[in-house]
Amino acid sequence: MRLIAAAGIMALLAGVQPAAAAEVTVSAVQITRFKDSALDQPVDKLIWRGGIAMVSQEDTFGGLSGLTFTGADHRAVFVSDRGNFVSGQLAYDDANRLFGFIGVTIDPMRNSKGDLLPRQYARDAESVDTVYRDGLPVAVRVGFENLTRVADFALSNGVPGGAAREVAIPDWLSQLRTNSTLESVCVAPAGSPIAGSTLLLAEGAFDADGNHRGWLLGQSDKGPVSYRSSAATDPTECAFLPNGDLLVLERGVSFLSFSMALRRVPAAEVRAGNVMAGEVLLSAGGGEVDNMESMAVYTAADGETRVVIGSDNNFNDWQRSLLLEFGLPEAPIQR
Repeated sequence: MRLIAAAGIMALLAGVQPAAAAEVTVSAVQITRFKDSALDQPVDKLIWRGGIAMVSQEDTFGGLSGLTFTGADHRAVFVSDRGNFVSGQLAYDDANRLFGFIGVTIDPMRNSKGDLLPRQYARDAESVDTVYRDGLPVAVRVGFENLTRVADFALSNGVPGGAAREVAIPDWLSQLRTNSTLESVCVAPAGSPIAGSTLLLAEGAFDADGNHRGWLLGQSDKGPVSYRSSAATDPTECAFLPNGDLLVLERGVSFLSFSMALRRVPAAEVRAGNVMAGEVLLSAGGGEVDNMESMAVYTAADGETRVVIGSDNNFNDWQRSLLLEFGLPEAPIQR
């Protein structure tokens, strides 16, 4: 997370965690156009499927920096800049259009002793993915910056909680102490050549060639990896497709304006010792996007692979909590 105004910093530092799980109401307005595309029309190399802008009267809702699906019927969990889990269900209409986020609860994260995280420096959660065992979701894996670390939290009925279980990461990463360190954490699916391994990507740590440093956590698939982004954007989230291809979400900041890019890296390129460089599937800027930091992938009822991309409003009134959804066509779009 890169805050771009002093007001954003003060809002973040002033935030508090709820003492226990709290139910909140989230309102949403549907978004029907993206760039020059109407619903179900191509946009770059994807298909625009619609989106929502979310708001709530509760000041604990916001700062949504990571997204993962944890159960059937679009059960979803966000992680927040203030060290909270924001859990609920993404709601779809009869045309399979996203129209809301319902049944929302906000739960404070806890440390390995089961205590509330003591201060903002330790709460800055930036990424989340679901850990599966025997095909069932059993935990979420969360990446934090500032106090850079990775931790697992057990799932109960699709909602994470309880004491954190720390995951060992390399010293070069854990020793980073800024708000542009560990932005991306994703777990490789069964269809990946590195199934079960976890990919970590840093926003502000670079190798000798200027590529973003990363690391693979696994048994046999373990070691350094690098990622080449564009000059104007940095990686803020990753997600694997079912076949093992990797999606990387990138975000750029210029004054009070944001830009984004989405890249696809072939599965064979996601391996220790490699420099990953994917093709751009989508790019946008200005009013079409906000501070895009979260992403998740799911398979729709009709078999289409859907990509959901969200923004972190940094708890600022002048930013938005967006969710934008795209279909990934089986064959490349010809232009």
